[in-house]
Amino acid sequence: MRKSIAYGFLKNVFALAISLVAVAPLVLIVINSLKNSSQASSMGMELPKSLHFDNFSVVFEKGKLSMSLWNSILYAGVSTVLCVLLASMAAYVYSRRRTVVNRFSYLFVLLGLAMPLNYFTLMKTMQILHLVNSQTGIIILYAAIQIPLSIFILYGFVGGLPRELDEAGTIDGCGPGKLFFKIILPLLKPAAVTVFILAFLNSWNEFLLPLYFLNSADQWPMTLSVYNFFGQFHMEWNLVSADIVLTSLPVVIVYLLGQRFIIAGMTAGSVKG
Repeated sequence: MRKSIAYGFLKNVFALAISLVAVAPLVLIVINSLKNSSQASSMGMELPKSLHFDNFSVVFEKGKLSMSLWNSILYAGVSTVLCVLLASMAAYVYSRRRTVVNRFSYLFVLLGLAMPLNYFTLMKTMQILHLVNSQTGIIILYAAIQIPLSIFILYGFVGGLPRELDEAGTIDGCGPGKLFFKIILPLLKPAAVTVFILAFLNSWNEFLLPLYFLNSADQWPMTLSVYNFFGQFHMEWNLVSADIVLTSLPVVIVYLLGQRFIIAGMTAGSVKG
C-alpha cells in the first residue's frame, strides 16, 4: 500500500516537473512582453514593475501583423479543411476496399510520415506548375504535408465502423457521395476533429515552406513576420516577446479547446486497421 502511494506521488512529481519545463518558456515570454525595454533586456523571470500592454499595439503597428494574421488564418484554415476532406475520403476507400492496389497506395502515402522533403525537386515542381509565390501554392503544400498523418489517424477509425452502415445506406438509395457525406463523415467526427486540430497547429507553425516559396512580404504568415520583426527589433526584447505571444496565442487557444478531441480521436483509432 505504501509502495503504491509512494509510486503515485513520484509519478505526479515527475509529471509536474515535466510540465514546468514545458510551460516555463511561455511564461518567460508572457512576463517580458509586459515589461518596458530596459527591464526586458535581461529576459529574466522577475515580474514587471508596471504593465505595458501598449507593447502589443506597437507590435501590431510596426510589425504589420494584421496582414500576416489574415494570411496565417487563410493558409492554415483552407489547407486544414482541404486536408480533412481528402484524408477522410481516402481513408474510407482504403479501409473499405482493401485491394492490392489500395494497400500499396496506402503504404506509399504513409511513407510521407518518415521520408524527408526534397526541397530541390519540390521547387522545380512548383515552378513548372507556376505555384511559387502564390497563396494557392502554399495552401496546396500545407495540405499535402498533413495528409499522410491524417490518413493514418482516420484509417484506423474508419475500420471500427460497421460495414452494415454502408449496406443500409445503399439499400436506402444512397450513392457513394451521399453515403459518405451523410452517413460516414458525421460518424468520423472525433477523429476528424483530431485531424483538424493537429493539421491546423502544424500549418500555423510552419516556417520553412513559406520561407522558400513566398517571396512577397504581403503574403507572409505570422511565423515569417516574427522572423522579420526579430531582425528589425532584436534589441527590444519586450516587443519581440509581445510579437511571439500574439503569434502563439491562436494555436494555444485552439489546442486548449480541442485537446479532449485529440485524446479521444487518437485512442479511438489506435487499435484498428
